Amino acid sequence: MSPYTVPESGVPRIRRNDHAALAPPAPGAWEPSLTVSVVVPARDCQAELDLLLAALAAQSYPDRLLEVIVVDDGSGPPLRVPAIAPSCTRVVPTRPGGWGIAWALDTAVALAEGDVIHRIDADIVPYREHVEAHMRWHHLADYLVVLGTLRFADVAAGLPAPPDVRDTVAAGHEDALFDLPSSVAHDWWEELVDRYDGFRNAPSSVLHRVHVGATASLPAELLRAAGGLDTSLVLAEDTELGYRLTQAGAVFVPDRAARSWHLGTPTAMRRGDEVRRYNSPFVADRIPYRRFLRIEGGRQWLVPYVEVLVDASTAGYESVAGTVDAALVSTLPDVRVTLTGPWDALDGGRRAPLDDPLLDLRLVRGRYAHDGRVGFAASAPATATPAPFRLVCPPGWSVAADTVDRLVRYAEEHDLGLLCVALDEDGGGVLSARLERTSSVARALRLVKDGEHVDDVIHETFGVEWLDGETWGFARLDPAVRPPRSSRNTEAAHWKALAVQRKVDGGRLRSRLAALEKEAATLRKEAAKGRRDTDRWRAKAEQWRAEAVRLRRERDLTVVRRAIRKADHLFRKRGEPPST
Repeated sequence: MSPYTVPESGVPRIRRNDHAALAPPAPGAWEPSLTVSVVVPARDCQAELDLLLAALAAQSYPDRLLEVIVVDDGSGPPLRVPAIAPSCTRVVPTRPGGWGIAWALDTAVALAEGDVIHRIDADIVPYREHVEAHMRWHHLADYLVVLGTLRFADVAAGLPAPPDVRDTVAAGHEDALFDLPSSVAHDWWEELVDRYDGFRNAPSSVLHRVHVGATASLPAELLRAAGGLDTSLVLAEDTELGYRLTQAGAVFVPDRAARSWHLGTPTAMRRGDEVRRYNSPFVADRIPYRRFLRIEGGRQWLVPYVEVLVDASTAGYESVAGTVDAALVSTLPDVRVTLTGPWDALDGGRRAPLDDPLLDLRLVRGRYAHDGRVGFAASAPATATPAPFRLVCPPGWSVAADTVDRLVRYAEEHDLGLLCVALDEDGGGVLSARLERTSSVARALRLVKDGEHVDDVIHETFGVEWLDGETWGFARLDPAVRPPRSSRNTEAAHWKALAVQRKVDGGRLRSRLAALEKEAATLRKEAAKGRRDTDRWRAKAEQWRAEAVRLRRERDLTVVRRAIRKADHLFRKRGEPPST
């Protein structure tokens, strides 16, 4: 049985990220009703801000449904609202206690009143239908993240005047604002979108990569559900938010109709290597999908890749400990275990230690209280967020060292929302473990209707598959059998050494394979040369045979001619007529 509550919902159901199921109206061919708050983080950029606000003043989306909140992140002199701007525009300072883009955006979101939050950077000049292109999607479903497109303008010659920007945008001639041939496309973003067919078939682990903050919009409720901005980040706040939006069940919609100019090239393009170097430790800690950043063993990360959930409320100490210990020595290093049970009932009052009715709970807590990879909870949260996967395993069952890794790889390969692993069956039904994809559970909770099972919605939107427990390394623990006396570090060292050996063996085999391929290529080359030589000698032999036939015929003809001449000579001596 699924432990989730079942809210009423009537929004459309999108399978994975295939937003082709939605049919947005053409700009100008519909009547909007949702309000939108455009939030702009800004610092020391009054000239660029003037152009952004001028373009926003000429938007096709109704001015009555639009507010603009510019957050001044410590400019000197302070930023101001220019003469040309949407009617509901304000500039506010960042709240005390922080700084940076994420802090500024968090300040704006707290003040925003719109149904939709639309972030736009201060150095953007949107086309006339930019906001409308975003908003037409949000009227169709309440869990979409819409991304606009950028083109980087060469502004070395200077910026246009705000009145010219307003008039040009209002007339729909935005391409004329800057020199198109010298501008640069957002190449890596465009290539990523094209590779996955408009992101309709993008794997779940890739979705967050398309979330570029320069122009992105989402429902305010979805942003709150994802946890808002991570204000501890100075850079990469958009990528990190994109990851958490994935775990909240969001669908990402890159819309090329939401066009905009970017004034100049961003820091990420001009100093890309430095930006990636700066971001790598913060991204590695927060985004488990970036597997290439988590290559070192023996590390603990802020966000685990897999949460293992074990119910310790009624099971015996040995059963719980066997299950937890097996999970912690997984070949997948970034695993965290959550133990559920009535932990608040374990007070410090006087008791008979050996006759304590809560003895097993106390032993479990005593075993793992100081293990940084084990947490305690009164009950299981609805999802494992921010971890992308959760393995729910009944106590008393162990997993093989590679079980968790294999399950996750299988789920990722097929982009499945839920793997149910059959362990045992009796009169009460099937006992199973389950690997849940966090984003699929979050999506299902948003879409499920009253009386409907959440697992059915997961199957409809992501897919569910049943597996055999024994095949995947699950085994029932036998309380009568003492576990082997090996520590977690010993197990980890064993598997790490085995992995290193396999890597060495693999390198040796690859070298041998390369040598064999080189040898085979040489043999193929020699064989080809042999075939050419054979063909050449065969042709010469045929030529010699023909020559021999010709010479033989000429020789035979010469003999006949000589005989005829000799006969003629004899005839002439006898006075007889020639033989011819």
